This record gives sequence, C-alpha cells and structure tokens, in this order.
Amino acid sequence: ENQGGGGGTLGVMEVKRADADGHTVLFGSASTMVLNEMTMSNLAYDPRKDFVPVAIFCVSTTSIAVTSSLPVKNVKELHEYAKANAGKLSYGSAGTGTMSHLSGELFKQKTGLTDVVHVPYKGAGPGIADLVSGHIPMMSPNVSNQTLNLHNTGKIRIIAVNAPARLKGAPDLPTAIEQGVPGMIGQLFLGIYVRAGTTPGAITKIADATKQALADATFEATLIKSGFEPVNHYGPEAGLQYMAEEYARWKPVVDAIGLKVR
Repeated sequence: ENQGGGGGTLGVMEVKRADADGHTVLFGSASTMVLNEMTMSNLAYDPRKDFVPVAIFCVSTTSIAVTSSLPVKNVKELHEYAKANAGKLSYGSAGTGTMSHLSGELFKQKTGLTDVVHVPYKGAGPGIADLVSGHIPMMSPNVSNQTLNLHNTGKIRIIAVNAPARLKGAPDLPTAIEQGVPGMIGQLFLGIYVRAGTTPGAITKIADATKQALADATFEATLIKSGFEPVNHYGPEAGLQYMAEEYARWKPVVDAIGLKVR
C-alpha cells in the first residue's frame, strides 16, 4: 500500500499505528529511518524505538552527473572547470534533505567546491529533465535504469558513482573515491521494518523469507540491472548497527549546512 507524503512519514505512521503482530511491515529507507530524524522538526516517530529492522537488503547509489554539453569527463576536469568558473556552477537534487541533496553537499565539502549552488527540485524527474535539456549543468541523481539509459545514449554524462566500489550493474562507471575523493559514499538503503513489540519468531520468519527471495538469481539480477546493489543486514542487531553507522556519517553533513527543512 503506497502511502506517500510528508517525506515518507505518512506511511511510517500507518505502520506505527498497526498491530505489532508481524502482518503489517514497513518498506523503510535511509530517508525515513535516518535522515528524517535529522532534518525534520517534531518527527512523530522514533526510528529506533518504534520500529525493529528485519532486513536491510539493498542500496541505491547516488552519482555525479553533468549535462552532455559540459566539457568535463571526470572529477578532475569538473574540479578544474568549477574553479575556472567560480560561482557560476550549480547542481540539482531531488529535493532539500534528500540523499541526492546530501550527497551533493558531501561532494562539495570533500572537493572544496563550496560555491557550487544547490537547486532543489520537487523530485528527481524534473531535475533530470532539466539536466538533459541543459537548464542545469550538474546533478546528483540516484543510479537507475533511467539515468543509465540517458548516460549510455549520450544525453547526460555520469562521471562518478558515490559507492565504495564500482556497481555490479554499471562496472564501467568509476567511483568518486577512485578519482581522488576519499569517503565519497552516498547510498540510500532500503529495508523491511516491523513495529516494536513484534515477537522474535515473527521477525525471524519475515527475515528468512526475505533471504529466500534475495537468493533467487533472477530477482537479484533484476535489482542489479535497475541500479541497486544487494547488501546483507538481516535481523535487528545488524540492522540497527547499519543505521547507526549511516546516522554517524550524515549527521556532520546535515549540521554543516544547518539543515532543518520542515
């Protein structure tokens, strides 16, 4: 059941109000379970106290992409171009407080390109359309079927992916890290959560079913082809540890830009 709105908070609250019997699960992400806590005032739920992670099983990776007319093919050339055109470069994101936005800000911090202006869009779609048309020179979109197709057809140029290693679904795209930007990782995790108070037996049953689904080669290939990278964090302990690591990575970025969006 797709409950959109409020940066994902409406869907989260539906699960919080449901019975803790394991029959209502939340498809959570880094946005709803980590970033919202940092960027939203008066959040009506606590990601760690109100929910239990059952399985965090894939990540969606952000990228550094430029419009095809921009004369840069890698991070080094982008850095040189930005320095030569100080104050004239901007980048688009899927919206203020999104992983796309924070990845763009992290890239600015780590490369020293602090005068690159952020242009928030209402979702990735409008931003990508403007990137293709050249209305914005640069963007930090998630790697997906759409962005890979636009890259492969020359309509945009993905110069780096923000992952620890090259993506299985796009092995020809270099990482920002291997281009001299250490720690440049911007990935949106996706996982399954249940309400706090759900029995350990129900949690184990859902986790085992998720493992079984991900063990299917066809399903895994579909994930990879769509730009997702499978990860394996099963059970409450592993899930909470991963969430804590992501919180520790992004809190300094959020604090540095003074972000409190709503």
